[in-house]
Amino acid sequence: MKDNSYESRKYILSGVILLVFITYLSQLYTLQINSDDYKSKADSNAFYKKTLYPSRGQMYDRNGELLVYNKPAYDITFIPREIKGVDTLELCNTLGISIEEFTQRMERVKNRKYNPGYSQYTEQVFMTQIPMEEFAVFQEKNFLFKGFYIRKRYIRQYNHGVAGVLFGDVGEVSQRHIDKDSYYQQGDYIGTQGLEASYEKQLRGEKGTEVLLRDAHGRIQGKYNNGTFDTPAVRGKNLTLSLDIELQMLGERLLQNKIGSIVAIEPETGEILCMVSSPSYDPALLTGRDRGKNHKELSKDKNKPLLNRAIMGTYPPGSTFKTSQAAMFLEEGVVTPQTAFPCSMGFVFNKFRLGCHAHSSPTALKEAIATSCNAYFCWGLHRMFSMSKYGGTKAAMNKWRDYMVSMGFGYTLGVDLPGEVRGMIPNAEYYTRHYGNYWRAVTVISISIGQGEVTLTPLQIANLGATIANRGRYIIPHIVKEVENDTIASKYLTPKSTMVSPSSYEEVIKGMRHAVIGGTCRAANIPGLEVCGKTGTAENKGNDHSVFLGFAPMNNPKIAVSVYVENGGFGAEYGVPIGALMIEKYLNGNLSEESEKKAESICNKKIYYGKEER
Repeated sequence: MKDNSYESRKYILSGVILLVFITYLSQLYTLQINSDDYKSKADSNAFYKKTLYPSRGQMYDRNGELLVYNKPAYDITFIPREIKGVDTLELCNTLGISIEEFTQRMERVKNRKYNPGYSQYTEQVFMTQIPMEEFAVFQEKNFLFKGFYIRKRYIRQYNHGVAGVLFGDVGEVSQRHIDKDSYYQQGDYIGTQGLEASYEKQLRGEKGTEVLLRDAHGRIQGKYNNGTFDTPAVRGKNLTLSLDIELQMLGERLLQNKIGSIVAIEPETGEILCMVSSPSYDPALLTGRDRGKNHKELSKDKNKPLLNRAIMGTYPPGSTFKTSQAAMFLEEGVVTPQTAFPCSMGFVFNKFRLGCHAHSSPTALKEAIATSCNAYFCWGLHRMFSMSKYGGTKAAMNKWRDYMVSMGFGYTLGVDLPGEVRGMIPNAEYYTRHYGNYWRAVTVISISIGQGEVTLTPLQIANLGATIANRGRYIIPHIVKEVENDTIASKYLTPKSTMVSPSSYEEVIKGMRHAVIGGTCRAANIPGLEVCGKTGTAENKGNDHSVFLGFAPMNNPKIAVSVYVENGGFGAEYGVPIGALMIEKYLNGNLSEESEKKAESICNKKIYYGKEER
């Protein structure tokens, strides 16, 4: 009789053996074919894939002068599993480091907290940005240090020690950058501030690869297959900036030993001609192996040289803001050019008083702008809030807010630099939260003269000048004029219009021109240039801030300028003369002998915490 149980066991055993064999084949296939980790380890035994790093794009000013370029530097890297028989002391002596520093570097590389992508099979960064002199010494002895390699990199160089906050700097990527963009790996560099950050993708270029063949002992034998599988690095794109570097250098000279900002814009295009933030720093400080140390020192400086005050500083605009009020009052029919208000050394309503300075009274619009009459603009806002067409104070307040937002206030403008802040333009809800339902025009009257809750950035003040110069339109200010073989964002080419008509702006311009001919801006009256200006003296806990807003020529304007000097006193003391020098330099190409003396005098004056040293 046939034993069926034996047959069954035979088939089961055969099935188990077949299943084990299939499982083994499947695992082997997955390990050798589908597993990138196994493949990379296998490939690393036969090949060394050397990353070729591109040079970053260069930067030029609007006249074609080279501003930012590259200088070769070198990184020392290593593959952990290949390090054998290295004389550590000799290596340290060659690189000019101590044994302790060598140990610390190695421990940090292997610490997955700081280097999550660590693998003993992949290239790790040991030392970065070795200058040519040290690289030459190491290269001669490189054969002694098995497992250590050299890779060529580039560090930034600058033809002028200015515009540090604009150019920004380049630093080593963090894990956050790697997680966000697969282009990067440990040891790569990335733009961390300024234009280097804003235009990182255009400036960085594309990495290449060189495939090198190893022998059985891991030694490099040369290119694999005569370089058939190599891919060249593609350099980054060059940027042409709108900056006039000579104007930028003059601005930084004039703000020496002062805290503040100067911004100049070409009204027709929105191109930024200069953007000065003081105190500043030499951008070369943030290159090379001392970058970290220098950055730490700059970040500890109480005067904050790393802060771009032009776009990150918010200030009361003072009387420069009256130009926006005048345009709105005219457009809304609150006043006509002939409307006059009394000024008894200020605005007086019931028991409330807001002071002013001596000038003729009553005052019409042109004279009010020229003499910077506080009372005129307070009465204007008071009348606007009383007009029945708005249906109440809150609706009038929000109409005021809408006008200001249309002029580029209260929100970021969208400049092509990181870190821009929005400033403050209050609305009715803001005051209701703070005062309940009992506030009225007198409660908020100081906003009409650029005080109270209103704050702007120096860039927004300069853009106000460009908007007036253009009779009611502006293009978002930007600092990159051209990207090589590419186009700039369309928003930097498309004009924006305010809620005010050109005819209303014409009346404001008459007042600004009168301010230069016979008002508070007389120091800006440059023969042949038809400068239009407006002073500002912004109240402060210490000395007042000195502010100027201007443009020239009056017709077909080429430059709009804002100057903000913290603790500088009256607008006519620092703001006007600095603004006039900037306008003269740009439009005439140079300063007259007399103007050069004025510039030198301003350069030599120091302001610290509201106290001037002469």
